This record gives sequence, structure tokens and C-alpha cells, in this order.
Amino acid sequence: MQRSEEERFYMTCRAAYLSVFRSSLVNMTSKDQLCSVLQQAGRNPSQKALDKYWPPGTKKLNFDDFCEILKKEKTAEPDQLMRIFKKFDTNCDGYISHDELSRILTSSGEKMSPKEVDEVFSLADVNKDGKLDYAEFCRLLESTVEQCQTAALEKLEADAKLKRQNFGNQLDNSPQSLESQPELPASEIQPRTEPETTQRKGMIQAGPKQQQLKDTLMRGCFYLEEDGTIVSLQYRLIIPETTSIYLTIRPLNLSPIPDKPSPWMCVDTALYVVTGNETKEDSNLVCFTELRDKERFLWRGELSAGSYLLLPFTTGCRLMKRTRKTTTKTAQLVNRTQSGELELTKEFKAALSDIFEVIDLDGSGLLSLEEYNFFEQRTSGEKCDEDAWAICKENFDTRKNELTRQGFLELNLMEANDREGDPRDLWLTLEAMGYNRSLEMVEACPFVIAVYCEDVKATLQAVHLDSGIKMLNSAVQRSITSKAEGRSLKGHENVLVYTYKGESRISSVIANKSNQKVTVHINNEQSKNCVSSRGMSVFAVEVPARTKMVCQHVMALNEQQEWTYSCVETIIPSL
Repeated sequence: MQRSEEERFYMTCRAAYLSVFRSSLVNMTSKDQLCSVLQQAGRNPSQKALDKYWPPGTKKLNFDDFCEILKKEKTAEPDQLMRIFKKFDTNCDGYISHDELSRILTSSGEKMSPKEVDEVFSLADVNKDGKLDYAEFCRLLESTVEQCQTAALEKLEADAKLKRQNFGNQLDNSPQSLESQPELPASEIQPRTEPETTQRKGMIQAGPKQQQLKDTLMRGCFYLEEDGTIVSLQYRLIIPETTSIYLTIRPLNLSPIPDKPSPWMCVDTALYVVTGNETKEDSNLVCFTELRDKERFLWRGELSAGSYLLLPFTTGCRLMKRTRKTTTKTAQLVNRTQSGELELTKEFKAALSDIFEVIDLDGSGLLSLEEYNFFEQRTSGEKCDEDAWAICKENFDTRKNELTRQGFLELNLMEANDREGDPRDLWLTLEAMGYNRSLEMVEACPFVIAVYCEDVKATLQAVHLDSGIKMLNSAVQRSITSKAEGRSLKGHENVLVYTYKGESRISSVIANKSNQKVTVHINNEQSKNCVSSRGMSVFAVEVPARTKMVCQHVMALNEQQEWTYSCVETIIPSL
């Protein structure tokens, strides 16, 4: 596929950056690192230029900054270098002696030490005759720069190919049984005889030897709010020592019918791994799950020892508000027996059993107080304290001081009795969990996260962060701008659009670098077989001054058919 000039420039930037750093998400933290990546890109920055790009007080620069600098730093032309050498060729014989070169390099410009001059001369004196044939040296220098850049690009492409192949092999050989937990049918309401463990060991083929992996599983759920926002819990991952890690997320199938999976299994999922303070919006993006294997999205690499936040994400392309059918029949939640006692209907029990699966975060078959409180916060905004939990344990079926599935059903029956069979509060709980009046989960998507570590055991804990949505939005923006080249809108060089093309989605960010807010008109009407996270083909995005904003995510409407993305962005003039 023929690349545009813009794409070739971006590939050059990325190849140079990855020659120095393991990821384009890693920041440069010193002037020397900036110099190294510029040299890898065929530039030869002066100390004055480096001081300009790295002024006093600078702590870090990112990949985007490097791309902008590279645009300004021009490649040293061989003719220019030849002209400089000729100025110092006093004999006009095409050679410069060691003494002449030493006098030049130690007394003018950015002065070198005699030792550095000797090192340069030993490399440049290709004939070993004590003289520098500078025409040959210029040819060698030009050839070396080209070879370095070509090698870096080839390595980038080879690494990408090898990564795809390795992931294919790893997926073929990975312990799928570790992640494929047995899922109870919705009709089953009896507690399990033995809790499922979430810490197990498996083997994965990696090169000539097998590596032992220890895995940790955790469940969660995306919930669609009334305003269209999608929320979920976040997760704290603690890794005791530097290790290779295999990270996946996928929708959780709750269907009891093998050939009829849950309708939300088509929902796209992703995990963003960040470091930072839980109470602050500022965070550093470490990585995110880019690769895909069917409904599973994954990332594999090395993480250093430390604490990380895992931020679950879905684009909203396949989890969005739908027009409610007014003709839908409302399901019955409770009945009265012949003796006049209340009982839960079979359909309501099935829904509660699925809810139990969703809120049983560690998959143990039991609800801890912490797990139950995440459910309470979601449905009522309140928490159950230790005293109230003690009463629950006295009145409902528990095991190991945790609530069983049967106990959870008993608790809901008690609430129905407290309201003398009035289902209104029960419906509020169900709607908060994503159910419609037909007892279908249509505004939620349960998921399961799996973390496989090589020879170490990671700790994964669910947390609820007030700043979670803003941290996630920042991570998504960063992932897009770090992978895509900014393109200025016509007539507005300070308004850039970054478009990231992944394996299953296309995402864009609008960066407004001007001092005034702008309104950008988005037109997807020429796209084919596409669905936008905005829920419409034509819309407008208002971007405040000096800010970035996710414009949209686009996916195939029908993945079995070809899809074409075509988007036109234009600035709407202010009145």
C-alpha cells in the first residue's frame, strides 16, 4: 500500500523514537535523549537548537513534541557539509590532516575535547593514512544515515509483523480455560458447592521453552447512563516485580444456551493502563489493548513493579440509548401463592441470578461486603455498613461470612415483602443495572478482565474513582494522538484532527491550539456500513480554546461486510 507523505513522515518519526525507547508512549526525560532520537532520524542538532527545544525547567517531552521538533530540524545536506570542509582545506587537495581537524574542532563552534577529536578521526580516516578524505567521508556519512533510517523502518515493520505472528501463536497456545470460566445458566439459583478460585496457574508457549503464567480474573460491567455516558468500576493492579504480562478484556457471556450468546457479546471493549494518583485527573498512559482475538481485546508486554490503574472502556458504538418501544409488555416480578405469600417470578429470579454473576466480581460464587456495596452504590447511591451486613448474615443464606446466590434472592424477596408486593423500587434497581421492562439487559455490558503474569502473582482490586471518567477520557485522547499524525483543518492551522485506525475501530481527536473556541462540523455521510459513537452521521463538536476533545469512534455496522470510513471535518464560522 502506497503511503502519503504525511504517513511516511510519521513512520520515520516512530521508527526513530522506537530505536531509543520501547514505546512511543514513553516520555523523553533529558536533553541527551532528545538529541539521540533526533540523530536516529538523520538530524544533527546543534547545542543551541537543543537548548531551544529543551529550555530551562523542561522535565519531559512526548512523542508528539518530537514530531513537531523533527518538522523544524532539517536534515544536514551533504553539499552543505562539503562546503564546510572545503573552507578548512588549505591545500585544496581534498584532504584534511588530523592537526587541521583538531584545530577546527577544539577551537570553534561547539568545542570538542582532544579525545573526542581522536575518536572522530579514527572513524573518519577510512584509509588509515592520517588524512581525512572528506568527500569520501561525506558519502559514507550520507550512506550511514540512510542505512540507519532504513534499518529502523525495517525493524519497525518486522516487529509489527512478528508481534502479530507471536500473538497469533500465543492465542493458539494460551490457556483459554483460564479465562473461559464455567458460566452458570440464568435459571440456576442454587449456590455452588465450592467457590471458584481466581488465582490459578497455566502454561503458555513462548519461543523454545514454556513460561509459567499466574493469572488473576476480575469481572465488571459497563452501564449506560441516562445522558448517554458509559460508566464502570476501575481496577487497581499491583505488580510485585518487573514481569512479562498478558492483559485481556472481553464481554462476559451469561447465556445458558451454547449457540445463543448474550446480545452484548458484540460490544467492543478495551483496557487503558495508567499510572497516577487515584484522586487526581492527571495520569500517564502506559499502554492499552490494541490487538483483537474475536470478542477479546488484548495487550502483551513488560510492566515494571508498581501500582497501576486499569480503566475499562467501550466506544459506545454498540452500547447506546435506543428508542424504547411503548408496546413492550412489562414483565411481572412477584406473584402471590395460594396461601397469599409473595414469591419471585421465574423470570425475575433469572434476572437476579444474572445480576449476581455481574456483581460477583471475583467469580467466587459469593458476595463480599465490598462487592455488595458496589451494587448498592450503583442502585441506591448508599452503602451497607458492618452492622447492617451482620443482620444480612443472620437472616439470609451465607457461607464464609459472604452472601450466597440463594441469600441474594432471599434479600430481594424481603424487599418485595417490605413494600407489600409493590414492584416500583424493584424496577428502579433493575433499570440501574441496565434492564428494560421486558427484563432484558439492554443498557449494560458485563465484562471479564484477565491478567496473566510470568512467574509472579499480581493483585487486582476493584475501585470506584470520582475522577475515573476524566482519567479515562484523558487516556483515550493520549492513545489517539500518540498513534496518529495531526492534520490541520483547511484555513485553520491551529485546529488539528488526529485519526487513529485500529484493528476494529477508527477514533479521532480534535485539538484546538488556538485561543478561541471552535465549532467543527462532522460529516460521515460518505461512509459505508459504519456506526458512529455519536449515533448520527452529521453532527457538530464544540472545542474550547487550548483543549483536546474526542470527536468520535467509528466501527463496522456489520462486521461480516466490508466497511468504508469517510469523514469530512470543517470549521463552522463564528457569528
